[in-house]
Amino acid sequence: MARFSPADPGRGVATAVLRLVFAAIFGTTGFLLGREAYVHLFSLHLDSQLAQYAFVIGAPVIGAIVGVLIVPLVQVLFETELYAVERAIDRLAPGELVGGAVGLVTGLVIAFLIKSILFEFVAFAGPTGGYIAIALYLVLSIFAAFLGARVGAKQRVAIGRIATPAATAAGGGEPKLLDTSVIIDGRVLDIVRTGFLEGPLLLPRFVLRELQLIADSADSLKRTRGRRGLEVLSALQQSTPLEIVERDPEDVAQVDAKLVRLAQERGAKLVTNDYNLNRVAHVEGVAVLNINELANAVKTVLLPGEELRVAVIREGRETHQGVGYLDDGTMIVIENGRRLIGETVDVAVTRELQTNAGRMIFAKPKLRA
Repeated sequence: MARFSPADPGRGVATAVLRLVFAAIFGTTGFLLGREAYVHLFSLHLDSQLAQYAFVIGAPVIGAIVGVLIVPLVQVLFETELYAVERAIDRLAPGELVGGAVGLVTGLVIAFLIKSILFEFVAFAGPTGGYIAIALYLVLSIFAAFLGARVGAKQRVAIGRIATPAATAAGGGEPKLLDTSVIIDGRVLDIVRTGFLEGPLLLPRFVLRELQLIADSADSLKRTRGRRGLEVLSALQQSTPLEIVERDPEDVAQVDAKLVRLAQERGAKLVTNDYNLNRVAHVEGVAVLNINELANAVKTVLLPGEELRVAVIREGRETHQGVGYLDDGTMIVIENGRRLIGETVDVAVTRELQTNAGRMIFAKPKLRA
């Protein structure tokens, strides 16, 4: 869709063509109005033949000139309103756009059917009744078109999920919708680079705004996380197609609700680390790719009796325990390991515990020979 914004490089050609069209329309209209003004106003009050000749030529010419002179003002108003309408359309979901178009056409058809009845009621009044009928028909058409468009848009014709299988068959893959938490986390970049996360990535404009607010926060920790998220986005753009989605559902206030709505409309999977958003999306029937769940799924499986070499770095919750970590971040609780803090020791796995926060491994030091 052509954009009539000041930053559009193709605006010059479109402006010139539009100005010529408007000049022809308004110049012709001014010419005809000038001629009608002479016939109905000036010709009845002019006795001089010379004055009548002057007005019969001058009135249409002046009308045409006035019509051409108002073209720049009309064009600016036209382009401004057109750009505002285009931005409003950008915020609509595809389903809302199709529903609105269907509703608009339906409203115009209904208004056209009513027109014949309307003209019959006012035909008895002669030409005046005809003018009234035309005015009423125009008002009725505009009302029916607006009402049909608004009602149709609320129906949200669901084309997102219909289009998804075709896109997948074409090799594009299912779209993935990113939220703020997964961008700040940063691990999504490594997953994309390894090829385990494919398909077009969708970044809503409201998520980008939220990330910018975090990057501009007065809190140094938030500011660092926000800037890291922006760096991750820059790296993602170089690794895979990243689409900025302008759609911003205005009937919901919270970002999580907007993400769920957008995922439903686009037939996309939601990529997140947020536990609450994960639960809400599942309730709403939206597929979720949780990076934390993926990380837990690919961690090393250890069986009781296996031996590891671990650096004991701090004490555990119990006074006698020591704590170390594997390379993937898995916590290892070492029985009687407090006395070994600061050392790297061989341990034997005793059991494994899976919690909501992640996986914990319990072990005990190997007996030294």
